[in-house]
Amino acid sequence: MTSLLLDWRRRWRLRRLADCPLRDYLAQPFPRSGLDYRSAQYLAVDLETTGLDPRRDQILSIGWVLVDGNRIRLASARHHLLRVDGEIPADSAVIHQITDDQAARGLELVGALPELLADLAGRVLIAHHARVEIGFLGAACRRLWGKGLLVRTVDTQVVARRLLERRQIPFKASDLRLHALCARYNLPRNCAHNALSDALSAAELFLAQAAHRDSGRGMKLADFL
Repeated sequence: MTSLLLDWRRRWRLRRLADCPLRDYLAQPFPRSGLDYRSAQYLAVDLETTGLDPRRDQILSIGWVLVDGNRIRLASARHHLLRVDGEIPADSAVIHQITDDQAARGLELVGALPELLADLAGRVLIAHHARVEIGFLGAACRRLWGKGLLVRTVDTQVVARRLLERRQIPFKASDLRLHALCARYNLPRNCAHNALSDALSAAELFLAQAAHRDSGRGMKLADFL
């Protein structure tokens, strides 16, 4: 989606929303795609969910951390467990290790999402395989406030795939997983399937990808979208 179209949709939606956290978020313009990527501000986000379908599955936890240019602001890191309706599927719990008892003590989504949107305002979302985050956060915004989420997004998995294809390097689907790519760039191995750890890994991966691609040429934000 072009910058002009995305901003037009932001302003159109802003005029049609009543006062709510989503409206406050949309009041901040999106970063311009022509910016030097080091001048942009980002928010790396990860979700753990009960499944992969936003229409029927639920968000179990949210983790995020601010990235300003090429610096990760560790003091900004946030992690929330969320309360869900019903029991957590056993096959899902095996992956993320979140129990029903833990989820029962979590925040309501309506308590956590405004905090996330406040930190995301005016920033680019970084996520790995971002359609999961966009799908679930968009569905949550529609349930709570009647409109989906508009956001400029860098998907580190897409960036990795494009680079491998451009260099004609053979790869398997498993090579594009977050922690496989972090290993490729010799990044620290954070705990997998924890929303905050994976958000931090996505932030580190993006900065490694950007530094690898930049080579002093002054990459633009648009080069990663």
